Amino acid sequence: MDKRKKNRSPRMEDLIPDKDRREEVLRRLYQGDDIIGERGIFTDLLQALVNASLDGEMDGHLSSEKENDPTNRRNGKLSKTVRSTVGPLNIETPRDRSGTFDPSIVGKWDREFSTGMDNVILSFYARGQSIEDIRHQLREIYGVEVSAGTITAITNRVWDEIVSWQNRSLNALYCIIYLDAIHYKVREQNQVIMKAVYTVYGINAYGARDVLGLYLSETEGSRHWGLILEDLKRRGVEDVIIFCVDGLKGFKEVIEEVYPLSQVQRCIVHMIRSSIRFVGWKDARAICSDLRKIYSSVNREQALVALEAFKVTWDTKYKEVSKKWEDNWEELMHFMDYSENIRRMIYTTNPVEALHRCMRKVTKSKGAWVNDQALLKQLYLTLMHNEKSWKRTSYDWTPIQRELLEKYEDRYERHLK
Repeated sequence: MDKRKKNRSPRMEDLIPDKDRREEVLRRLYQGDDIIGERGIFTDLLQALVNASLDGEMDGHLSSEKENDPTNRRNGKLSKTVRSTVGPLNIETPRDRSGTFDPSIVGKWDREFSTGMDNVILSFYARGQSIEDIRHQLREIYGVEVSAGTITAITNRVWDEIVSWQNRSLNALYCIIYLDAIHYKVREQNQVIMKAVYTVYGINAYGARDVLGLYLSETEGSRHWGLILEDLKRRGVEDVIIFCVDGLKGFKEVIEEVYPLSQVQRCIVHMIRSSIRFVGWKDARAICSDLRKIYSSVNREQALVALEAFKVTWDTKYKEVSKKWEDNWEELMHFMDYSENIRRMIYTTNPVEALHRCMRKVTKSKGAWVNDQALLKQLYLTLMHNEKSWKRTSYDWTPIQRELLEKYEDRYERHLK
């Protein structure tokens, strides 16, 4: 075969063998008819392409059947109309005498043909657009009229994927797990209530980051966090070296019940915000500066010296600040036991809060979700759409691995392949 002929682009007669139909398509194209839409030119071309592909499938089937059933022949065609996001398609499926032909492009019992528009709809939804916004976009950009019910049905198809993702097996060891919650409004029993979405964001033994799960509850509390940790254990998480958390009451106790070997690092940033909550605005900056001397110290001993200096300066006016730090000293100072590489990663829950900012960016214009399923569906699609921003390997993980091996030996090493 001539190589130039083999590699040439398909011509109009290849796509639409029927001369009259081909001339009709060309006529509509030249007079400026809509390209995409229920009555657009693309719908005609797609219909012709699908039917031509079905004929090609039948030719291949009969050719492969020659040895087993040399008498098998074509036996007419079966006409049917299938739905698609660019309009209805009139499909003519070839039949054979023995009834062994099973087309793949449009199955015998299929009543819908995917044009890839489903992915466009999911992409719009992941960006936070409402169903009506999506309908408007499809109408304006593609000239396609899609019902609200169809869009809902398309987005609902990801629910099985969400359930599977939420129950997938996890790694046996995570070096760091960040725990935090974000709140949204959801309609329930004719009223709008606030619900907490619990986010579990982990870093495994190789420095790879992943969202381990999203859990929905009416309120944020340590008891529910305990149930989530039990679920992580059920899904295969045997050990966690460090948990990074905010100042929720009872957090440390529920973590130690499920993972007794884990260290609990309380977020320094949350602690500072809590410390200056009732401080006069004229003193807030100076107090923050003196608190910085504590958590930026070289080691625990120097941090204690900085705390004593803080007490001398501020206890007369704000005694509750130093008391708050003393009461939570162990949870605040765990990060001091590590090198600068690990300190930067665990002294704050900023990584999971950055994840929440990604979610809020999409959801901030929403009033309230119609139900729990709609909210989780939105958050899941948003995370998957922005996967590159959070699912990555931590920079320069080798020295961190070396430090963890030296500090935890077999507890860490046995989880490395």
